[in-house]
Amino acid sequence: MATFTVNGQTVTVEHNQKLLRFLRDTLHLTSVKDGCSEGACGTCTVLIDGKPTKACIPQTDKLEGKQIITVEGLSDFEKDVYTYAFGTAGAVQCGFCIPGMVMSAKGLLDQNPSPTREEAAYAIRNNICRCTGYVKIIDAILLAAEVFRAGKVPPAPTDWSLGQRVPRVDVAEKVTGTGQYPDDIYLDGMIYGSAVRSQYPRARVLAIHTEEAKALPGVVCVLTAADIPGQNKVGHLMKDWDTMIAVGHHPLPGRRHLLSGGGGPGDAGQGQGAGEGGL
Repeated sequence: MATFTVNGQTVTVEHNQKLLRFLRDTLHLTSVKDGCSEGACGTCTVLIDGKPTKACIPQTDKLEGKQIITVEGLSDFEKDVYTYAFGTAGAVQCGFCIPGMVMSAKGLLDQNPSPTREEAAYAIRNNICRCTGYVKIIDAILLAAEVFRAGKVPPAPTDWSLGQRVPRVDVAEKVTGTGQYPDDIYLDGMIYGSAVRSQYPRARVLAIHTEEAKALPGVVCVLTAADIPGQNKVGHLMKDWDTMIAVGHHPLPGRRHLLSGGGGPGDAGQGQGAGEGGL
């Protein structure tokens, strides 16, 4: 058990867990994104006593007396500054990594209001982005520093005519973490699904045994290709990608599919395997 503050509010956590899970599942602070759950990507970055920290690493029992800040805990002025800077610099695309970038930026600018480009780049060394290539994110951090020093957010552009540079219409929700991704949706009685994948590529599925999986505590059902009504194929231009691999089937040559394990080369044997998901 531990007692600490989150965005200025005192909380007590009875059962030890990852900070990430407590912030998201209990407090529903969904700006803290779950990108990898293992400390690799930085999308869940928060400030712990002012230091940027990946929330998927620390256990709550180790946080006694600590002060934690997420994007939700920023002041309105800070949110406006980062929204303006990231939008103007064109630093936001899919937006999933951006709240973590913002917290790393805050960790830097709280200590160093006039960073160099190299210092801004170093501040996000633990944050991965697959969209922008980091240049525009660094531009955004430096622009945010300028706005903080000026103490006033410039007005938003009003000329949206063809050829004018304007921010994305969804930049605010992506910077502040209020935009909803599927992982941010919480429903009463919600259950979770997990795909079972195989270590054998391009092998034929000879059998799928679900008995042991169904007997596990908490399992509601196990779904296989046989449970898909109608077409089992998906795809963008051509519907040629198996949603799940059925018994007796194997993937198309040259395509990557994940099948059930066991057996010899070319056969997936009779192991419990892909092409199925347990709920």
